[in-house]
Amino acid sequence: MNNLPSVRGNLTPQRPLADLTWMRVGGPAEMLFQPADVQDLADFLAALDPAIPVFPMGVGSNLIVRDGGISGVVIRMGRGFNGITIDADQIIAGAAALDGHVARKAADAGFDLTFLRTIPGTIGGAVCMNAGCYGTYMADVLQSVTVVLRDGTITEMAADALHLAYRQSVLPEGAVIVAAKFTPPKEDPSILHARMVDQLAKRDETQPTKDRTAGSTFRNPAGFSSTGRADDVHDLKAWKVIDAAGMRGARMGGAVMNTKHSNFLTNAGDATAADLEDLGELVRKKVYDSQGIELEWEIKRVGHRKGAKTA
Repeated sequence: MNNLPSVRGNLTPQRPLADLTWMRVGGPAEMLFQPADVQDLADFLAALDPAIPVFPMGVGSNLIVRDGGISGVVIRMGRGFNGITIDADQIIAGAAALDGHVARKAADAGFDLTFLRTIPGTIGGAVCMNAGCYGTYMADVLQSVTVVLRDGTITEMAADALHLAYRQSVLPEGAVIVAAKFTPPKEDPSILHARMVDQLAKRDETQPTKDRTAGSTFRNPAGFSSTGRADDVHDLKAWKVIDAAGMRGARMGGAVMNTKHSNFLTNAGDATAADLEDLGELVRKKVYDSQGIELEWEIKRVGHRKGAKTA
């Protein structure tokens, strides 16, 4: 880490990451790299020691960075990666483009990516997590992604190659998504915008959008997202089994399972990453002990616990 390749972007050693995540917790990145553009990223990775790990980070909306920080290089893409291009048949969005912004621009052009409007974060993260709601997922509209491989090679991967499933994807080790290509269905722009207004109202009514959360904490045991339809079944929703375990409002240090929506792990003001993760693990134990259901984390937890030895 003392002899890193030269870049046109910015390299910042020991950069605190708490202010770059929605949870506002976590230690520093050993090195934070903000590439100027795709070629800057590719050149850096090509020259970087293969033994040094890299971690791509978006806006930290679905992330807990542990208090001991992250070893290696954290890659955070910005303005050089947030472009949106629309033609008659497709949309290409940079990995750093905000989901909501892409949904609005798509609607202006008569493309239906409305499901993205209520999903926090960026396109890169949405692809990695196969984000979805209201019965639509990234897998339904994604055609391909452009990635920079760990050796610096820039290549395009078809959506099928990512093996997209509920809240997961498969990418080559160390690969960084830099853009995504979509072929969504078309609809009248006024209808699409009205749909998004309705979806935002429903979200704000049911979710703690003004609190420090990272979105849904656990995947639904049912294996799919809420559809938003009147006939939606709640039996195996994460919030339902958390409630059944008596964990709505549960606290640990500065962490709380939100009383408005119990699947939203929340920083109530002074939580550490350890508070949040430990409360989440306690919830998992209580749900398993009471119902035999093993909740899976949806929030990504990365880095080292404070005081833990690192390799």
